[in-house]
Amino acid sequence: MGAGREVPISLDGVRDKNLMQLKKLNTALFPVRYNDKYYADALASADFTKLAYYSDICVGAIACRLEKKEGGAVRVYIMTLGVLAPYRGLGIGTMLLNHAIDLCSKQNIGEIYLHVQTNNEDAINFYKKFGFEITETIHNYYINITPPDCYVVTKLIDQPQPKK
Repeated sequence: MGAGREVPISLDGVRDKNLMQLKKLNTALFPVRYNDKYYADALASADFTKLAYYSDICVGAIACRLEKKEGGAVRVYIMTLGVLAPYRGLGIGTMLLNHAIDLCSKQNIGEIYLHVQTNNEDAINFYKKFGFEITETIHNYYINITPPDCYVVTKLIDQPQPKK
């Protein structure tokens, strides 16, 4: 990179026409294969699922699912968040996660959470920087990967209080 040269990072929504980009990223990033329901949920989450581009190259993504809790409240589950290794450390993952957190705040969604493999210290530390906390340990969550255990990592999002 030339000194002082800003490379634009941009986010774009996932649609039918670029869904293959998400599939290719997931194959490169994650040790599991995702089924059709994953991709249907990603598309259904609308603005919560984004592709990240670095200088017009697709290098990362966040894919979320909206879930209804008892009582009707909605929470967001981060199914996947990943950035290709050569592009890590450039703020792309931060931009993707902040996008989802900001959207939760704007839509009055009070909780966002995900599962993280217990040995993935980089991911655990990344999410902790954004105020996520380990709220549960699930044994034997993953099949065919070691260790099979995961943490549930959750962030409660402050909601703007209505003016009285």
